[in-house]
Amino acid sequence: MDISGRTAVVTGAAVGIGRAIAVRLAEAGASVVVADLDAAGGKETCRLIGPTARFVEVDMRDDDAVRDLMACQPQILVNNAGGGAVLKPCFPDAPVARWTASLEVNLRAPMLTTQLALPGMQAAGGGAVINVGSTAGLGFEPHVSPEYSAAKAALIRLTATLAPLHASHGVRVNCVVPDWVATPRGLRERDALPAAERGPELVPLSAVTDAVVDFVSDETAAGRVLLLDRGQQPRFLD
Repeated sequence: MDISGRTAVVTGAAVGIGRAIAVRLAEAGASVVVADLDAAGGKETCRLIGPTARFVEVDMRDDDAVRDLMACQPQILVNNAGGGAVLKPCFPDAPVARWTASLEVNLRAPMLTTQLALPGMQAAGGGAVINVGSTAGLGFEPHVSPEYSAAKAALIRLTATLAPLHASHGVRVNCVVPDWVATPRGLRERDALPAAERGPELVPLSAVTDAVVDFVSDETAAGRVLLLDRGQQPRFLD
């Protein structure tokens, strides 16, 4: 798919990974809808992009707000909004409302946006959905936030199960799974650790944005999951 001239929705685009993806898609010629609950950060992302971007303040747990967001009928959807991995207490000590909110933002919201995007993408002749996962959703080790890791694991699995949408709707759903990314916040947190605990260099933001652009552009990629691990070359998970 040619990105130029397309409408792209990027959720969670006020800061960090989402902002970098929004800027990169705009550089490739997309008109970007910056979606986030953080109005100040979202408007700053739009300022960085210029007149081809607009901000929509949205709580991804609010179905009506999400429906309003998706009324723009994007040809590109990046489900990046998420987080909550460091909020404590976590399951099973967290109140039901807290761990439910994590599942809603990290899993239910991407499912809803994808469902809402499908008719418009199909009518337009096709589209691309990119889910942003996390290495917290891989493997069998304990994780500080079971609800976050479970949601990300489900998002990764969901991506693979939606591969048939390529044939039925002309819509390709793929997933980028980064380890700890070199966002400004990530770099600050890593630098605050003792040198012996820092581990490999963080995943460059450019590696994440490159992966998103490649998934949008590659008309053959559907149901694929790309792992971006610290200190390793990108590789697909089978």
